Amino acid sequence: MLRYFLLAIGLTVLGLLIWHIGPGNIYEAAAKLGPAALLVILIPSLIMYIVEAYGWKIVLGRFADVVPFWRLLAIRTAGEVVNMTTPTAYLGGEPLKAYLLKKYNVPMAEGATSVVIAKTTMTIAEVLYILVGIALGLLLLGTGSSVGQTVTATLLSVGLLVCSIAGFVYIQRRGLFASILGLVRKMGLRIGVLESQEEHLLSIDRTIQDYYQHHQGAFYASIIVYFFGWVAESVEVYVILHFLGGPTSILSAFSIGALAVFIKGGSFFIPGSLGAQDGGNVLLLQAFGYSDVTGLAFALLRRFRELVWIGIGLLCLAMVGKGAKTEEALRQEREDDRPTV
Repeated sequence: MLRYFLLAIGLTVLGLLIWHIGPGNIYEAAAKLGPAALLVILIPSLIMYIVEAYGWKIVLGRFADVVPFWRLLAIRTAGEVVNMTTPTAYLGGEPLKAYLLKKYNVPMAEGATSVVIAKTTMTIAEVLYILVGIALGLLLLGTGSSVGQTVTATLLSVGLLVCSIAGFVYIQRRGLFASILGLVRKMGLRIGVLESQEEHLLSIDRTIQDYYQHHQGAFYASIIVYFFGWVAESVEVYVILHFLGGPTSILSAFSIGALAVFIKGGSFFIPGSLGAQDGGNVLLLQAFGYSDVTGLAFALLRRFRELVWIGIGLLCLAMVGKGAKTEEALRQEREDDRPTV
């Protein structure tokens, strides 16, 4: 029920923004774009998806060659659809990724470990990206204005996020699921699903701990790859502002992209960050000297990109699910055809 309430609020905020700025003004700004421009705007996000799929492949270890890269990309795209459309702190699609890996002969423990590690390295890279963006924002906007104070407050928020990530990595090293089970029991709660899967969850813990002990090089390499994936967000900002006809610079595009990621992450509890992300983007671009019309046109173009990838993600989900079932059926048929002794 809360999800629908937040969704309604988000839609209301977005509608009020469009009404306040003026549908005609927004249409006039968007009319400058043609089909070719819309296709070009999608290229940075395509690069981002490809680069981030490779960042995941790095942490798959000995199973990296088991799943072809295009299938790994499809699985990740399918999982991201769930992350983008549900209020689950962008975590709801991660179990789905591990499940789909299992259907391609990757054991659940190893698949779940790769998902946890990849989410960790991606988040670390995201924080580094935001920190660089904040530094550039302070350099470009200064610290004396209200904008500078806002950026400084953002920096403090990111500091808390850094501490949270450090704590999350520490818990992983000690045993992520063991810690969760221990906390639940200390609270006097009994969750049947967790207790019935305890052996399996502890097996995942051991696999994660083994990864941190023996694959540190791959861990850091994945962070670097994911960082370049986040940089593609800034490339998208630059391309969109260029087509909207506004003045653009590489440094401001980098900062806007990073701060937009922070705004989106801060509104994770709203389905699709609807309203909050759009309003935040308008205010962000105003801070960098753009008009409110350009700001909302920018926000709506990013929504267009999200809708395209939601559609692609749903197609990928149908494709990898069907493909996995087909392979599983064939494997079962081969087992059934074996002569019995």
